[in-house]
Amino acid sequence: MTPQLAQIWRHPIKAIGREQLQSVTLTAGEWMAFDRFWAATHDRSKLTDGWAKKVNFLRGVSDPNLMAVTATLNDETGDITLTHPATTSVTFHPDRDTALFLDWIARIWSVDLPAPTGLYRAKDAHLTDVPQAWIAIASLSSNRALGQRMGHDLSPDRWRANLWVDGIAPWAEKDWVGETIRIGDVSFRVECEITRCKATMANPETGRRDADTLGALDALGHQEFGVYATVLDSGTLSAGDALVAQ
Repeated sequence: MTPQLAQIWRHPIKAIGREQLQSVTLTAGEWMAFDRFWAATHDRSKLTDGWAKKVNFLRGVSDPNLMAVTATLNDETGDITLTHPATTSVTFHPDRDTALFLDWIARIWSVDLPAPTGLYRAKDAHLTDVPQAWIAIASLSSNRALGQRMGHDLSPDRWRANLWVDGIAPWAEKDWVGETIRIGDVSFRVECEITRCKATMANPETGRRDADTLGALDALGHQEFGVYATVLDSGTLSAGDALVAQ
């Protein structure tokens, strides 16, 4: 297979819902538009008005049930629809309909954890796990290789990357750190690898932990999967665009 961009994903609310796109326009030095644009707070959150650490938000590492949420963002109205296999879906505007969101999330969020309190949008930042405006890129080849090592298929949705590439050797992306790659007409500077947590152990179809992804990575001598990269020039990407590791 020729190296290429296979999938594009965004996550409008941090850790709560994934959405596949066929194309996306990226801006140099910026996050993917509306990716982790909001995050759900809880009654122990400590926030100012900017980027905040992930401990301040609801996350799949705390309750794996969140990993089974899918999302659809209406780019024209700003409405988000969230779906989970254990309950009915909900459609709401994240800047206005806090009560609707809180009622829905209470159906799947554990009562033993800090209670959800609302939705937060940072000033001049997105709520990714790191404060830098980076894009998460991962390899389907590496995901298949890890699944084969574990003896069963792994859904790529466990890793919540933005861009999935295919047609490269397993783990080749580890050698990209410090280098520049190009996908379609957009260049990226690869900054570092992404260290993973036990949120990836949850099945994104059921929201139940069923795979020791961290143990499998540890057996390979690391805890990383995928890389963070900075967008160097603006452009539109589509699934199927060619990948060139420069």
